[in-house]
Amino acid sequence: MAYNKPHISFSELKDWNKCAYYHKKSWIDKVVPFIGSEHTAFGTAMHEVCEKKLLKESNDDIEVFNLSFEKEIEKLLINNIDLSQKLVDEMVEAAPKIIPELEPSLGKYFGDYEVFACEDYLYENIEGHDLKFKGYIDVVIRVGDKYHIVDYKTTSWGWDSRRRTERIVTYQLTLYKHFFCLKYGIDPANVENHFALLKRTAKKNRVELFRVTSGNKKTNNALKLLNQAIYNIKKGVTIKNRLNCTKPFECKLYKTKHCR
Repeated sequence: MAYNKPHISFSELKDWNKCAYYHKKSWIDKVVPFIGSEHTAFGTAMHEVCEKKLLKESNDDIEVFNLSFEKEIEKLLINNIDLSQKLVDEMVEAAPKIIPELEPSLGKYFGDYEVFACEDYLYENIEGHDLKFKGYIDVVIRVGDKYHIVDYKTTSWGWDSRRRTERIVTYQLTLYKHFFCLKYGIDPANVENHFALLKRTAKKNRVELFRVTSGNKKTNNALKLLNQAIYNIKKGVTIKNRLNCTKPFECKLYKTKHCR
């Protein structure tokens, strides 16, 4: 089956980077469709809360979370996904502890700020290709003439130093910044990147922000990886990366009929 999509997302790039064969089976042949888990349900619900809260579209943030989380869990049950009720209960208990820290954490981190955009849609041309880069930026904060791209990540207790600096993880924000600047015609020197960790099991500082640098060299490297992925995907090059069959990737195709 040929690759005929008009765009590529960071999620797709990340899967290709882990294993080109897995990318083909997942994104082209679609033999391992992504359905989700308790963690994705929690992440979706928390992202909805963040958006509505920052845009002042809700008077009851907890209700927004509960309705969204219940909806996502119901989808998983309909698809016969085996869920941990204990984990689901823990997530329901964690949300009301995280939500009150969302806005204060931004004020403490950025000072006097304004919300430039939430769920900012990117669909920009990729130079040298007939594809567009597709993505959604969770929040863009503006402080004076500086723009701050913020991506929320739900996690258990936080990220260690390796995770915070992992190349492919930080490339998400690097690419978002590049295409955000193209979309709005903004000088990259006036844009900074940040992750915001929403930590379920933390006793304090449940919302933690930290900056991710994305200079010219890193941007060029991220674009080089994107170009390499597009070239190989279109050429049908699907070499297996057997280093990612098990942990930490834990490929869904491992030892199945789709990958021997």
